[in-house]
Parts: sequence; C-alpha cells; structure tokens
Amino acid sequence: MNSYRTISDAEYHDLESRILYEDNHLMIFNKRTGEIVQGDKTGDEPLSETLKAFIARRDAKPGQVFLGVPHRLDRPVSGVCLFAKTSKALERLNEMLRQGEIHKTYWALTGTRPPQDEDTLTDFLVRNEAQNKSYVARSGKEARLHYRLIQTTDRYFLLEIQLFTGRHHQIRCQLAHMGCPIKGDLKYGARRSNPDGGISLLARRIQFIHPVKKTEVDVTAPVPPQWKGIQDSAL
Repeated sequence: MNSYRTISDAEYHDLESRILYEDNHLMIFNKRTGEIVQGDKTGDEPLSETLKAFIARRDAKPGQVFLGVPHRLDRPVSGVCLFAKTSKALERLNEMLRQGEIHKTYWALTGTRPPQDEDTLTDFLVRNEAQNKSYVARSGKEARLHYRLIQTTDRYFLLEIQLFTGRHHQIRCQLAHMGCPIKGDLKYGARRSNPDGGISLLARRIQFIHPVKKTEVDVTAPVPPQWKGIQDSAL
C-alpha cells in the first residue's frame, strides 16, 4: 500500500479538470493562485504531493509515485506548471531549462500603461533573502525580458512577456521598476491586494520539444475567471 492521503471525489474531479497535458513522461498542470509547487516553511501541502495522491488513486498505484519539479511558479502566480513523471524526464527537462530550450510566455495585468507599447527591459537584480524580494541595482545578475501591450480594459493593461533569463521575482521586479507594478502585487508597489490574495501574473503558455518523444509540446493555460474584461484570445 502507498502512503498517500485519500483524495475526495470533488478534489479528484477538480484536479483532473486542470491537467492541460499528460503522457507517460510528464504532466502540465493549471496551477491556481495560492497553491505552492514544492514544500516550503509554511508546511502547506504542495501541488507535487497533492498530484502524487491523485495519480495514486487514478492509476491504482500500490507503490510510490514519482513526480519531479523542474521549475517552480511563485505561490501568488497562476498558470502552466510542468512536472516530470520519470527521473529520466526530470533530468532532461532540467538540462533543457539550463540551455534555454523551454519557452515560457507570461501575461501580466497592470494598472499603469507602460511607457512604450513594446520594449525589451535589461536590468541588474539583487535578491534580499530576508525580505524574499528582488531589487534593481547597478550591479547584480542580469535580467532581460521583452513585453508588449496586447489588450486594454477600462482600468487595466495586459502585457505579454517573454523571459530571456530566469531571476527571482524577475517579472514582478522589472515591471515595478518600469512604473507598472502587477495588479495585486503589494510587495512590489501595487496599491491594493487582489481578493484572492494573489497577483495578476499568469504563466500563459509553455513550448518545448518533448524530452523523450522529440515532438513539439505547446500548451496554453486559460485566463483566470477573476481577470474581468480580459479575453481568452490566442497569442
């Protein structure tokens, strides 16, 4: 017998509905705001463990379930989250991330229109571990991203972001430094919190060549229902 907790029917169907892609090697899951990907000091159950319990029930696995985490999403962020179902897939995905072969597109809502409708931002970031926050400085780790304005509502501006580097809180920090803090992101200067306690940053799309099958994987997460006025149009 495995040692995983019992998943209720309601939770089972919810988790099942949020699987965006799955095969024998990997799973891409639609993470909600507030869920943690890996265990942290809060002691809250991470998605990696929740999904192991889900897989154990669904597949009637008597032993241990393998589910590796090649990359994390911050707790207040939602969207596509990649998991490896075998150690070989995890090793290959980790190497692909190091080589920049996994392409992630983010959407961010901000209450301030950016100075230009499209631009590449290059900054140097330093991380304050005690505050769990990054700052733009004269020297540090180089951070580069490209953004473009793709939708506007009566109150907000939707930016599509391509990351060229993967620094701590990079999008949050660089957009705030530009004068466009993400909606709900009190840590980086937003004026008010979101009702769900998260921030309006969505890991919208992930694209890569499958580490085992060598076929193209291209998965898009739906726009969260609380993003009022934002259309779920194609990238």
